[in-house]
Amino acid sequence: MSEEETRRPADRSLDMTALRGLAHPLRVRMLDVLSTYGPQTASSLAERLAESSGVTSYHLRQLEQHHFIREVKGRGTARERWWERVPGGISIDSATLPSTAAARAANAIVTTEWHRNREALLGDFVRRGEHELSRDWIEASVVNTANARVTSEQLAELTAELERVTDEFLDRHRHQFGTDLPGTRPVQIQLSAFPVLDAGEAPDPRSTHSEE
Repeated sequence: MSEEETRRPADRSLDMTALRGLAHPLRVRMLDVLSTYGPQTASSLAERLAESSGVTSYHLRQLEQHHFIREVKGRGTARERWWERVPGGISIDSATLPSTAAARAANAIVTTEWHRNREALLGDFVRRGEHELSRDWIEASVVNTANARVTSEQLAELTAELERVTDEFLDRHRHQFGTDLPGTRPVQIQLSAFPVLDAGEAPDPRSTHSEE
């Protein structure tokens, strides 16, 4: 395996131009399909998403224009091209975006669709997993919730550690993505760790003082 194949892909923080290019519910869904299931054609995306191939072809061109996807080299024909997601994570840093209604709307479209797609996959697993998966896949899976009361610094420490473990796991198995190796199937790893907004923050003792 070459150094290029094993090198961890760089993450991408979307600027306003790229965010605007992604800000369509179908484009987000298409990118999620490519992320989850590997390379697809306009026809296979259309079949999976119940759209016409003309519609998916149009949105594939938009995703390519903004460098979210690329054509798979050496696969397909001029009439049936295969597409894959450009490797690397995608994030949106609201602090770097313009403080405009258009930026807020585009951000909302993308993040809402990301959340909806993740919930749909998790919901499918909860509803159908026990009936359709073998016991070894069920036992290897986990749907877990943990509650804690911590500071923002402590939460940042946890999320950094969880991301490190996930990244190391993905690096070890990255060469399997987009292949049909026996015994493998698409797996999604979801992580939720966030402050509960309707519970107050404990006072920081470093900011308190007493008067003599």
